Amino acid sequence: MEGTVFSPCLEGMNHIRSDREELLTKPFLDVCKLILPILDKFGAAMTVVKSDIGGNISRLESKYSSNSSRFNYLFSFIQAEVETKTAKSSSSCTNALLWLTRAMDFLVELFHNLLQHQDWTMTHACTDSYSKTLKKWHNWLASSSFTVAIKLAPDRKKFIEVIGGTGDINADMEKFCTCFSPFLEEIHKFLTSVGLDNMKAS
Repeated sequence: MEGTVFSPCLEGMNHIRSDREELLTKPFLDVCKLILPILDKFGAAMTVVKSDIGGNISRLESKYSSNSSRFNYLFSFIQAEVETKTAKSSSSCTNALLWLTRAMDFLVELFHNLLQHQDWTMTHACTDSYSKTLKKWHNWLASSSFTVAIKLAPDRKKFIEVIGGTGDINADMEKFCTCFSPFLEEIHKFLTSVGLDNMKAS
């Protein structure tokens, strides 16, 4: 593989902002989709996360495809649903974007942990990332399922070798965390401004 598994994501991030610095729907979702192959390398440990991310991307893509000019900007989903008072529905695009962002928070924290704590096992890195991000939003069932799945995390050394390719994996991982985090923070900030950043798993 040319470069690392992060190379396509890093390239894709260059297109997320419009000339007016607004977040664009398709480029953002495309970058999220490019993260899915990285999750494949985790094996069974990330099956649930991958499924959730994939489902939320599909829901947003479907809505985007229904009217690409209206939903060209990421926050237009939320604005439309706030107007129709459907944003808090579990099947809303707002809910999909919220959970997609939270899952990405978890992954950014996980990659950050792998960089900062070279002595941690993969399970330790996953557990710590989960407790800092997704855990407070999950109900008991979701939390239990996640805890069980994390125990299936692959050997850290093998995982890093697999995702490394021909590039500098640590440099790319750090770049990914540094460049992607501001997008996620901006989404949370917008959701908070309309009172929708605190929805929990139903």
